[in-house]
Amino acid sequence: MGVAKTPAVLWLLGAVLVLGVSVSPAQGAKTRYHDFFIKESNYTRLCKERTVLTVNGQFPGPTIYARKGDLVIVNVYNQGDKNITIHWHGVDQPRNPWSDGPEYITQCPIRPGGNFTYRVILSEEEGTLWWHAHSDFDREWWNADVNHLLEEAERIGGEINISDANTINGQPGDLFPCSKAGTYKIPVQHGKTYLLRIINAGLSNDLFFSVAGHNLTVVGTDGHYTKPFAVKHIMIAPGQTMDALLEANRGDGGRYYMAARTFASNPNIEVNNSTATAIVEYMDDAPGRTAPPEFPTNLPGVNDIDSATAYTAQLRSLGSKDHPVDVPRQVDEHMLVTIAVNVLPCAPNETCGGPDGNRQAASLNNVSFVNPSVDILGAYYRSVRGVFDADFPNKPPFFFNFTDVDNDPVERWATKRGTKVKVVEYGAVVEVVFQDTSILGAENHPMHLHGFTFYVVGRGFGNFDEQKDPATYNLVDPPHQNTVSVPKAGWAAIRFRAANPGVWFMHCHFDRHVVWGMSTVFIVKDGKAPEAKMMPPPPNMPTC
Repeated sequence: MGVAKTPAVLWLLGAVLVLGVSVSPAQGAKTRYHDFFIKESNYTRLCKERTVLTVNGQFPGPTIYARKGDLVIVNVYNQGDKNITIHWHGVDQPRNPWSDGPEYITQCPIRPGGNFTYRVILSEEEGTLWWHAHSDFDREWWNADVNHLLEEAERIGGEINISDANTINGQPGDLFPCSKAGTYKIPVQHGKTYLLRIINAGLSNDLFFSVAGHNLTVVGTDGHYTKPFAVKHIMIAPGQTMDALLEANRGDGGRYYMAARTFASNPNIEVNNSTATAIVEYMDDAPGRTAPPEFPTNLPGVNDIDSATAYTAQLRSLGSKDHPVDVPRQVDEHMLVTIAVNVLPCAPNETCGGPDGNRQAASLNNVSFVNPSVDILGAYYRSVRGVFDADFPNKPPFFFNFTDVDNDPVERWATKRGTKVKVVEYGAVVEVVFQDTSILGAENHPMHLHGFTFYVVGRGFGNFDEQKDPATYNLVDPPHQNTVSVPKAGWAAIRFRAANPGVWFMHCHFDRHVVWGMSTVFIVKDGKAPEAKMMPPPPNMPTC
């Protein structure tokens, strides 16, 4: 069986500032250099021309190919009209939080006319990673100016209007108006196997993905190998990547849609319920290239939580000699972190657009995170006081039946703002149990941790039971990820060893939830050995 030399990189909900980092085993580490010019470019989708922020004029952005152990140096020049930062999603960046990217967490933004050089240190990652803007809403497709939509939503404290299309590699596909000519196509030859690098680069939607007439064999997620398993579809949360093999085994040739459809776990929230498509074409079947594409018959429906749960349960680490599993058995820091959508009171003489006339908010352990006016990393490194509080709680302030979707009293809706961080000792083993709540509606949440790849040791529905549920943990071959999909009205448990000193953001990857405050920060102290201490800052850090 032949394997295609060039993999297909599929940006589901195609992003403006994204790429896949193709990391393969080290064959002599190299330093690789790239220039990113942030600029405005005009693109037409859905019959409408829009000016969007791009890297090097490309939509989606350029792909970086690298190998395990490489150093990638990216010079970013901001030629746009707004502040920008870049995050290297899934790269642990050992001892180097200065190049991680989230604005006001590890750096001040790169202002228009400014530049900054990122040092992207690849260590244990293999497979598909990606990069994206970590400032405002710089991904997905809206016909309207998304920055204006965000500003208006923040002004009135209301919901953010949904996007107008899902896309694959920047194209919505021929089910949308004015889109047939630009539909993304993948040419294949019978008998070959193709590696699909699938990235959910969207702002707000989990996605189902399927290829008509073909199974997919999943072999990796979030830059780490999995035990291979065959599926008819995948479910991928925002921020996650999946590596999947597509075997071009249709002897009758033809054309087949690959389709991405929104998975919405909360039916009370308005979502972009559209299906983006691309086309797989057999090049050795000339007559078949004019036939209408076949549509997937096994693509789950928009609210099919059972299909999403069944897919996620199949993810397992490879656990081979070259890719061993090393789940920490003894835990030093236990954290139970509740996830909630909340409200904040509307100010006097204001009219707000959130529930019951309040401002929309979100929280972890009932703390709605507020970005400071200077970056937390710089303040921590220089011992600047008053920027953050080192008292993020290990448990929620009050307990109730977190997942009772039929009982959501108004008095539970409120939260409080704060810039609270969690400080841990170098080398400590941390277990975080994310607990979804029914406050203003239960739903899935893609929780992402910067600076670490963690083991997802357990998950379930209902309230986490610290006496019973740990007995169900998988400590043998749990998936190794950086973004975990916490199930609706359920929980997910992760473990990691805090052996990467620095300041690391943890947040929901639904971007509107980040805007509302569903995030916090881990500060990992320096260890004793030189190789256990954070690197000093580079000389050209942007200033606030």
